[in-house]
Amino acid sequence: MNTKILMTSSSLVLGSAGVFALFAPDVLLSALGSAATGILSVLVQLMGALYFSMALMNWTAKDSTIGGVYARPVSLANFGHFLTGMLVLLRYQLSNEMSFFVFAALVVYAIYAVCFYWLVFRSTGVKSSSRT
Repeated sequence: MNTKILMTSSSLVLGSAGVFALFAPDVLLSALGSAATGILSVLVQLMGALYFSMALMNWTAKDSTIGGVYARPVSLANFGHFLTGMLVLLRYQLSNEMSFFVFAALVVYAIYAVCFYWLVFRSTGVKSSSRT
């Protein structure tokens, strides 16, 4: 697996979600069918700050060797984020009426959770070259 593509794409996904949540929390809340009350808008902006920070971490680590013991904190943080996010979204989807936006986020989170699982627990981080 090309970790540079994985880290770049996760950085772009998290960064765009973070910027959107930072600067348009009311739009995000109304798209999800919730009223933008005072504290809820602030919590969405804090979530956006967290997403943006994760995006910065992934962007700066994209050129590093990642997998196994290499950059383990970065890959483990991403795995933890995407796995727990996937489980929360799955629980919401199963206990409420189907929402396209939540389902789309669930699919994205599931893909990244599987990819980062592979990086944390299956990959060595070292690329083997078979020169003959």
